[in-house]
Amino acid sequence: MVTSITSFGRSGLYDWMMQRVTAVVLASYSIFMVAYVLLNPDLDYNTWKGLFEGTAMRIFSLLALLSLVAHSWIGMWSISTDYIKPTGIRFVFQSVCGLLAFIYVVWGVQILWGV
Repeated sequence: MVTSITSFGRSGLYDWMMQRVTAVVLASYSIFMVAYVLLNPDLDYNTWKGLFEGTAMRIFSLLALLSLVAHSWIGMWSISTDYIKPTGIRFVFQSVCGLLAFIYVVWGVQILWGV
């Protein structure tokens, strides 16, 4: 049995719902990006830069980034609790995943917002 410390008190329903919501956001972002590339066959740096200079696109990209991190965190947490039985190893694995997720979010914010 997994302790509440490892799961941070989440319920399975919350994880299931979050996976579905983040999947919709990621699918929407992917469809938008593919459509944008297909509808702009002569895409160059200035057009691409212009797309990401808009606040709406930055917010959409940030939402996609946060959705990717949340989706992957829930997936990695589920995999680690199912397949990594020793508590210490599981804790280290989850800690590394959490640290990497945090680093990727900070890095993504820096890229998107030029912080």
